[in-house]
Amino acid sequence: MATRELGIIVHGATGGICSSQHLHNSLAPIRAEGGLAIGDDLIMPNLLLVGRNPERLAAIASEIGGVEWTTDLDAALLNPAFPVFFDAASTHLRLNLLKRAIAAGKHIYTEKPLAPSVDDGLALLKAAEANGLKHGVVEDKLFLPGFRKLRHLVDSGFFGRIVGFHIEFGWWVFDGIEADSQRPSWNYQKTNGGGLISDMHPHWRYIIEGILGPIDKVAATSWTGQTKRADEAGEPFNVDVEDNVHTLLEMTDGARGTILSSWATRVRRDDLVTFQVDGLGGSAVAGIRRCWKQAGSDTPTLRGFQMGRVEDATKIAVDYHESWQEVPDVAPYKNPYRLGWEAFINHVVTDTPFYAGFSAGIRDVQLVEACQRSAEDGSWIDMTQL
Repeated sequence: MATRELGIIVHGATGGICSSQHLHNSLAPIRAEGGLAIGDDLIMPNLLLVGRNPERLAAIASEIGGVEWTTDLDAALLNPAFPVFFDAASTHLRLNLLKRAIAAGKHIYTEKPLAPSVDDGLALLKAAEANGLKHGVVEDKLFLPGFRKLRHLVDSGFFGRIVGFHIEFGWWVFDGIEADSQRPSWNYQKTNGGGLISDMHPHWRYIIEGILGPIDKVAATSWTGQTKRADEAGEPFNVDVEDNVHTLLEMTDGARGTILSSWATRVRRDDLVTFQVDGLGGSAVAGIRRCWKQAGSDTPTLRGFQMGRVEDATKIAVDYHESWQEVPDVAPYKNPYRLGWEAFINHVVTDTPFYAGFSAGIRDVQLVEACQRSAEDGSWIDMTQL
């Protein structure tokens, strides 16, 4: 097989998600294996890492081996040997960065959210298409093992008519005062693009619509649980974005659902996120890695709050887990970020359709805007496809 190089500018290379998932768990293994097999060729990602910290860039480049790095984004965008631009830098900088990359004639692959508004996203899509450029957004969570199993159950008809679903997500994020925070401080600052809605609802959009189908309308309420935090330098600040969101959804097929998201909750459930789907034929609950199902024929007869004798009122007489079966793997595990990279590289090289172009990213932002507006005025917001 012939080996062909594909130059990729990786912007925001020193960030946690980019360094760990996009580089060490995705692009670096592809390189270590000699490239991605596409047709009769091996496509070798030729990487140019871009960031602000030269010491950290040099260290990551050394870890991966044989890749270039620079702090000069302008020079990188002018380099014709790198036709693909990937961005994983701060959310509030993304719009301008993608505009520059499109103007430089680069194909675009980007982390979410694509843009700060639907209108901005539409402008990016128009510019990319006018320049004949390929484009895509990261939708990694759809390929988590638990969610792939859930999607397989939907596709197999296990649920019959789906009547409802609910997602529970979150954990306790320390405030940086009593203990070090597990999330960057910009997540809690409006001027830097923070907020739980803008961070997580793009994920909820593609997960829900990718598994269950179109969302028709939504309503949301949001609030701030932890109002005081400290940044990475230990400087205190007032949190001016939400860290709790409850969302109601009506689906085009008639099902109803809820999303409970929080960075101020303590975990006592099967996983950091659980996604339950209920249908006339059965129910299933998926976490990040595992999925359990209960068919209609296995559903036990429960009689609510009947306790029996008073002295037995404190005893739990039913094991609610015993009538559930674990769903086996539907495909060998592969890192979700790597699956996205393989599909996008294939899209660039062969023009094979990509499952998540800018239109998908715009739809993500549409849900964000709808939930933010609903949280402000208490209304149901239409989510008709743009």
